[in-house]
Amino acid sequence: MIAEIVNENWVIGNCSDSLQNIHHKGINIAIYNRSVDHLSGEIIQLIEKDIELRASGSIGCIISSIMDELKSLNAILLLKDIERQLSLFSQIAQSTSYRLLLATIKSNMCRRFHTDINDLRLLCTYSGLGTLWLTEDNVNRKGLDTYGDNECIVLDESRIQQAETGSIVILKGAIYPQEGTAAIVHRSPSIEETGQRRLLLRIDTNEKLWT
Repeated sequence: MIAEIVNENWVIGNCSDSLQNIHHKGINIAIYNRSVDHLSGEIIQLIEKDIELRASGSIGCIISSIMDELKSLNAILLLKDIERQLSLFSQIAQSTSYRLLLATIKSNMCRRFHTDINDLRLLCTYSGLGTLWLTEDNVNRKGLDTYGDNECIVLDESRIQQAETGSIVILKGAIYPQEGTAAIVHRSPSIEETGQRRLLLRIDTNEKLWT
């Protein structure tokens, strides 16, 4: 059974088709909740290593760039999953060139709630805490625009949302070419203080071919 929840600025579903909703006016985050249990063996091995794989270009070029490294780490299933996510993202973003990062994260990265200066971004936290994000009615945009701290930006901290581990998340950025949609406000989870690690996949577009 396919379940999908659509609200003011977000959509969450248990089918990859839910991600296509990111193009709807007003929607600035789309989430496909899924299990990555079948990858757990490879993820456990990788999370203990300091990995930082970067690649750019077409899907074929990216897969070729990261293939040898992931094979040497016995991460064949993970490689196939990344290729699938690239394919899904290409259907949504309609680009021919991408930038990919697969990395072990040990820092808090972006501590402040913010928007990205891009059109679309894909995130998948294979292990560890997922991305934090805000529903539109929980954002003080004035505080965001004047570079206020998180206390100024978030209206109700108890309503901060968090993506689940393994979920595929599409974020709409500030230069998405459609009027009437504000970029999603989000930040990285705090892990540095506890010594936790995350295994994060990030994919951005290198160019846009909007018509």
